[in-house]
Amino acid sequence: MRLLPRLHDLYVARAVLLSVLLTWAVLLGLDVMLALVNEFGDIGKGRYGFAQALAYVGLTVPRRAHYLFPYAAVIGSLMALGQLAATSELTALRAVGLSRRRISLAVAGAVALLTALMVISGETAGPVGQRRADALKSSAKSDNLIVAQYSGVWAREGDTILNAAGGQERDNGTDRWIELHDVRLYEFADDGRLESMALAKVAEHRPGGWLLRDVTRTYFDRRSVSESHVAEERWESRLDSTALTAGTDRPRYLSAVDLRQAIDYRERNDLDAGDFKEHYWGRWFYPLNVIALCLAAIPFAFGLLRSGGTGKRLFVGIVFGLGFYLLQTQFVQLAKVLKFDFRLAYLLPIVIMAAVSALLFKRRSG
Repeated sequence: MRLLPRLHDLYVARAVLLSVLLTWAVLLGLDVMLALVNEFGDIGKGRYGFAQALAYVGLTVPRRAHYLFPYAAVIGSLMALGQLAATSELTALRAVGLSRRRISLAVAGAVALLTALMVISGETAGPVGQRRADALKSSAKSDNLIVAQYSGVWAREGDTILNAAGGQERDNGTDRWIELHDVRLYEFADDGRLESMALAKVAEHRPGGWLLRDVTRTYFDRRSVSESHVAEERWESRLDSTALTAGTDRPRYLSAVDLRQAIDYRERNDLDAGDFKEHYWGRWFYPLNVIALCLAAIPFAFGLLRSGGTGKRLFVGIVFGLGFYLLQTQFVQLAKVLKFDFRLAYLLPIVIMAAVSALLFKRRSG
């Protein structure tokens, strides 16, 4: 089978691309409108007005587009192929020797192109836009955004526990760092005994660790207590902004890189990383989900959708997309409860969909 695209492959791919993009635009438009309406309840709080609400929703568009794309892909693909089947164009293409497999590859190629763009967007524009949107909204509602984000922070790094009364993010144009205030570091021995407690007026996160300023450290020996004071002290630690905000950030809004860092931090300190692993592996299986979902739906275009109208195709696409989402969600929840690998939970629905697709393909060909 020749893999280089021919004119008929480009024709099918073009029809699928246009249909997916149109469906995507409709779904995204509806989601954005509902999100904007939902923001009306916060308008009037502090400096948060309609312009800020509009900017907030606008910044979240990449994240929303990434989330909605799989559903737009399967609905749009079914709409396009259903239309081609209804106008007998699929029949004509098959009459000139175009196989069902070739048509499926044309659809997969078109969807894969958009999927690749969505994967890149989901790792860059999506998380960055959501982070900026949250910062814009919080700063408009309260002038103490960053202080609130880092207030009352508790974090663990090995045998050391950190607590900070407050903090903020600073930058000088070329450098950006976290600055915590009134920091306490509790260091414990292997037997659980408190070895020392350090009080630092300021702690700055720098590459390779933390710079503590105006540090008063108290040492607890078995029979005595001693105290020392230094102007500066360096704390070699892998604790960073991702770890500090791991308890407040929503894992589904983080990039795969940030999720991996959060998982490493939690596993390093014997903390539960289940939620972060769930979304981390979900990022890796995202492109496979989209392609598998579209390929599994293609057999419907060769039979069920040929005699149906637009409403029927739309209904089948929605049911198929929701069915896959519910199936995968159930497997992921089982993985969380039964403690088995999330990779298996994401893979099983894809295998089931592939088996259904192969069975339907065989029946349509019979």
